[in-house]
Amino acid sequence: MTGYFRPIPMQDTTRSADARAIAGGCCWFDRAERITRGGTRELVGIADIPADVLERITTPRAPMAGLTFDAPRIMGILNVTPDSFSDGADFIAPDAAVAHARDMVATGADMIDIGGESTRPGADFVPVNEEINRTAPVIKAIRAEMTTPISIDTRKAPVAQAALEAGANLINDVAAFTHDPVLAEVAAQTGAPVCLMHAQGDPETMQNDPLYDDVLLDVYDFLSERINAAVTAGIPRNRIMVDPGIGFGKTMQHNLTLLRDISLFHTLGCPILLGASRKKFIGVISGARSAKDRVYGSVSVALDAVAQGVQVVRVHDIEATKQAISLQTAIRGQQE
Repeated sequence: MTGYFRPIPMQDTTRSADARAIAGGCCWFDRAERITRGGTRELVGIADIPADVLERITTPRAPMAGLTFDAPRIMGILNVTPDSFSDGADFIAPDAAVAHARDMVATGADMIDIGGESTRPGADFVPVNEEINRTAPVIKAIRAEMTTPISIDTRKAPVAQAALEAGANLINDVAAFTHDPVLAEVAAQTGAPVCLMHAQGDPETMQNDPLYDDVLLDVYDFLSERINAAVTAGIPRNRIMVDPGIGFGKTMQHNLTLLRDISLFHTLGCPILLGASRKKFIGVISGARSAKDRVYGSVSVALDAVAQGVQVVRVHDIEATKQAISLQTAIRGQQE
């Protein structure tokens, strides 16, 4: 590739004659920004985008784990941990976790993401058996009540295997198979779709001094390489979702750069997931010290992502996010 091509997302109801939909969704584009490692950026038209790149940007994303991507989808966060940064210990009791899952689905969650190991900066490693004991029974109990898709947020193969056996539908790996390569084998053998996220370093140390040559292009290249590794392991590209990993080994400026240009990741040809809900940079910018007071900032970030064609937003505040997205799509004439 002679450069990286970031489609410029638009949502206006009036489109130019050569406009193309981004990934078959509600956003369109008729130009792109060509970015090089040398630091140049220039606007180019549709005709200047290589055919293979254009195809990856425009091809509708295939359904995955019970989700379609013709409209924005909401992944609700359910941490069954004692130490997560926002809701640690709130739902560690199985009954509380199941009740919260009911509430999330009732208020608009399209998928529930269940995690048994905190990945906040400085978090300790959780042994495999403990993580299984936290997550598998909760997944089994939720699955007994509802058919809503469930993802298991883990970087360990045995945890994912137990979760899939309990009824989970997707593996959400913050390490993109770099922590436990066997996890790719589990996904390939079971046919489970995956979300591959970028992180620089482990949670214990990732925020010590994150450095990049170019954070946008470095994260893009990492995800491109991990997609290729997953495909080589036997996971088809149409079962892969990507996440740029906001807050995982990134400064505030790194986060803002990725959010500003997140439409670049459409060029990977996979659905994009964004997990920025209640994170520290939102509090720094808005002045909201407590994670639970960052609802408004979190919704603002989610709306901006949706306006750039991001297919899935991973959030704590389901009802607020659902309401905001519903209004945005109605105003733009994009009701489901």
